[in-house]
Amino acid sequence: MLRSVRDDDLPVMRRWRNHPRVRAASFTTHEISEDEHARWWEITRADARKLVLIYDHEEGAAGVVTYSGLSSESATWGFYLDLDGLDQSGALLRVWVGLERAAIEYAFGPLGLTTLRGEVLACNEAARRLHRRFGFVEAGAYRRDVDGVPRDVVTIRLSKEHA
Repeated sequence: MLRSVRDDDLPVMRRWRNHPRVRAASFTTHEISEDEHARWWEITRADARKLVLIYDHEEGAAGVVTYSGLSSESATWGFYLDLDGLDQSGALLRVWVGLERAAIEYAFGPLGLTTLRGEVLACNEAARRLHRRFGFVEAGAYRRDVDGVPRDVVTIRLSKEHA
């Protein structure tokens, strides 16, 4: 289930985002400070074209889903998970699948989108496979600077009729 972010979620979100494996799969890989996270949240929650939600799974919060560039028809999405907690419980794959399903349903349901887009590092084969499993097509590729290192990025797209 996706729900709104509460103030008490912010420290947990930052801890999850700063996990070394999450940073390695992200477009910003440095460790995010408390002040930087607070500034990001202030800007993000005031931006009508952005939406950040918490994914709850059984016992509680397990991940974060972001939508950006929101319009009446499309958005770009991203996510990250509580890797430490989910690794310990053995629920990582089950929660990851549930989060992706919930994000797609929310995009084409409450948000009323017709197209959902995303970007993934080309080397992140696990994420690419899961996105394909849910019907995303790889729509293109480009090279992007990630903290001073050129990285290959794959763009993905899912239309409502193929979800």
